[in-house]
Amino acid sequence: MERWMGRVAVVTGTSSGIGATIAEELVKKGLIVVGLARRIERVEKLSNSLKSEKGKLHPLKCDISKEAEIKNAFLWIKTKLGGVDILVNNAAVATDTKLIDGPTQDWKSMLDTNVLGLSVCTKEALKLMKEKGKDDGHIIHINSIGGHKPVVERLAMYSASKHAVTVLTEGLRRELIKQNSKIKVSSISPGLVRTEMPPQEMIDNLPVLECEDIANAIMYVLGTPPHVQIHELMIKPIGETL
Repeated sequence: MERWMGRVAVVTGTSSGIGATIAEELVKKGLIVVGLARRIERVEKLSNSLKSEKGKLHPLKCDISKEAEIKNAFLWIKTKLGGVDILVNNAAVATDTKLIDGPTQDWKSMLDTNVLGLSVCTKEALKLMKEKGKDDGHIIHINSIGGHKPVVERLAMYSASKHAVTVLTEGLRRELIKQNSKIKVSSISPGLVRTEMPPQEMIDNLPVLECEDIANAIMYVLGTPPHVQIHELMIKPIGETL
């Protein structure tokens, strides 16, 4: 991780859970982190708690489901910090909804954030990397085991959005190869994690991972040598039956 010290990482969805934990660990490793979130006051509180660490956390208000806000955020990053070296696409929405009679707005919300928001953030980050001639950056998508198989029927649309992330990861890898780029792209697929997202009954009754487990996986992926790319990393708690 030493080669990343002082460099810029953007983490989406940093107001709680996995995103907040990833941002915290990156700051402790000496990175300059931009935390994108709608609930900006939570990121500000986290930033204040990390003032004595080697790196720095910049809270930046941004709704990932809105392209204009993403573009404004990356313009700020370009203007204030000069560019970006790492993007962690963590922000996601999971709504308990059925396919037979679920509200269309719930489906749209998941697709706008989990698929389109992730894709726009990726495009904007890559644009800045290319402008600055950075060819050793890293794009990391926080996927899900739901991105590889349906896990719960009432979360089918969420699983569909994460299946899209699996395909987008491979698609981006192939595009980067055609450009002879050394920028890496990785998909991290956790099982059930103790966050605000899953229904409480799942947390109470099933084996779970902790946010720190996912943050540790991110540090491992980022710490690999330049010639090694972790394309897909699936993480499950012992005993998971999903």
